[in-house]
Amino acid sequence: MKKMMFTIITCLMAVVLAACGGNEESKEAKNDDKAKTAETDQEKEQQKQMEAIQKKLETQQVDEKKIVATVNDKEILGSDYNSTLASIQGQMQQMVQDPTSKEAAEQVKNQTIDSLVGQTLLLQQADKKGYKVSEADINKQLDETKKQFKTEKEFEAALKKSGMDMKTLETLIADDIKLKQYVEKEVPADEITDEEIQKTYDQYAEQGKSTGQKVPKLEEVKPQIEQSLQQQKQQEKLAQQVDELKKNAKIDIKI
Repeated sequence: MKKMMFTIITCLMAVVLAACGGNEESKEAKNDDKAKTAETDQEKEQQKQMEAIQKKLETQQVDEKKIVATVNDKEILGSDYNSTLASIQGQMQQMVQDPTSKEAAEQVKNQTIDSLVGQTLLLQQADKKGYKVSEADINKQLDETKKQFKTEKEFEAALKKSGMDMKTLETLIADDIKLKQYVEKEVPADEITDEEIQKTYDQYAEQGKSTGQKVPKLEEVKPQIEQSLQQQKQQEKLAQQVDELKKNAKIDIKI
């Protein structure tokens, strides 16, 4: 499912250095200065590494006007590809995976195309069933998106950096709303049993204990577990639906 997000990869890396202090205050001050210098140097090095990674990520992008695929004569452009690509790259980085390696690049490419084809098929199905999105709904979601930024100027800068204009963003918002409407009506969330929740919690608790983490009580995380399981089942249903739609679809991948 396409989620509303800007294609901006922000890496916030905190450097924590503990100074080895002695009993004398002067020694502590000197060590503190050394720690600050080391921290600054490390931050600069990390910034260089981040910039280098970003350049590698950008090499995986394609020309915005290039047609990367057609789905039942619906053209998917490079701008759509780059947006989804950046999202998947960001998800990999969050999971501490390197999306810049040769193997990962091919995986990301295939995943991006699969995602776009699936989204297009589902949107076409939603259109066939008559799902509509009002201008008021789009504006409401747009306002919510803008609230994630401190100022209008910051929002516009983020939009520019993402490679999108306002029209493209509004189209993405409309697609996002339409897909949500379609999923809610056509692929409703299944009821999750207490047994399923307990099983998932036991697995989570076992992993937590093995890593020495404090495990919360079942009652504290039960709503989150239930929601996660519902989403997982919905995704499985959607994947099955996409597979069925592909059987009768005319799909041409061009990259």
